Amino acid sequence: MVIYFAAIHSQRLLQLQSFHLGSLELNWNIEITMNYDVAANDSCTSQMHAAEGVNSCHLRNNKVTVISSKSDISSHAAGNRGRILTPAEAEKLEKDQILVSDYKQQKLEREAQKNWDLFYKRNSTNFFKDRHWTTREFEELKACRECEHQKLIILEAGCGVGNSLFPLLECDLNIFVYACDFSPRAIEFVKQNYLHDTERCKAFQCDLTKDDLLENVPAESVDVAMLIFVLSAIHPEKMQLALENIYKILKPGGCILFRDYGLYDHAMLRFKSGHKLGPNFYVRQDGTRSFYFSDEYVAQLLTSAGYEILVNEYIFRETINKKEGLCVPRVFLQCKFKKSNRKLNTCNPSDSNS
Repeated sequence: MVIYFAAIHSQRLLQLQSFHLGSLELNWNIEITMNYDVAANDSCTSQMHAAEGVNSCHLRNNKVTVISSKSDISSHAAGNRGRILTPAEAEKLEKDQILVSDYKQQKLEREAQKNWDLFYKRNSTNFFKDRHWTTREFEELKACRECEHQKLIILEAGCGVGNSLFPLLECDLNIFVYACDFSPRAIEFVKQNYLHDTERCKAFQCDLTKDDLLENVPAESVDVAMLIFVLSAIHPEKMQLALENIYKILKPGGCILFRDYGLYDHAMLRFKSGHKLGPNFYVRQDGTRSFYFSDEYVAQLLTSAGYEILVNEYIFRETINKKEGLCVPRVFLQCKFKKSNRKLNTCNPSDSNS
């Protein structure tokens, strides 16, 4: 039996390869998953917001998972080297040196919460897809318990309307989640969700750059903090403040699980002149902002805030629209960092029921 799948290279549009299942020469496991729910949206702003929620093919540890859709074939791979620009892309970025005025930038910073509130007012709970991939991409969500019956305490910073929160609560009955977001409207949507259970989660509004998390979360009580497409929305000058805030509520040895937009992602290259706020920092049409990270930048940022690097790698995805003959390169950064000086605690199964 032969299975054909799309193997996409950064310098080629599409290359078809085949593997014979059970071949002694190739040690690959092939999984085919059909998915017909990939959303198509012609709005530039919507694509920049929504593309992070689409799961597709990923290549890791000699395992290829292919997810096809009606009009798109996607691939997903991890690597330590950033994306290489084409000459046309490099020229476009080189020419785009005009920054938004200081006045407008200050206005965007003052109105950042308002703009995200308006985003959720327009889109309600229907914009992002639920992120059922978090437990697959981040094994720590299952594997970091010190004993079988330990209740895992999680902080989801920038929870939005619960697209990661509620799949986690459904997947694992032995977790408690502190969920916060910059937008009061997003938190209201979380509390209105039928899956919201105050015995299993605490949702609250918080500006990570200035509101003390200790007002809602006990010090050194959290096993895992999730930052999923969150830090990119914060002004670069304030990112370390958010990370230092999270540091206070993490247990010694606790992890930050990070996924966000990577340098030279397609969404970054789509910005037209007049949207640049600074190096790798842009404003969308709706007033929300996005930063695009290099692995070096993230490493410096997290280590400066007191974390140790466990994983820091690019995730590459290329979406092919066969009908239109388009190749859309996506770049994300996926990282795992931990708070140093882990303390060994004796785990009592009876404590997990408290």
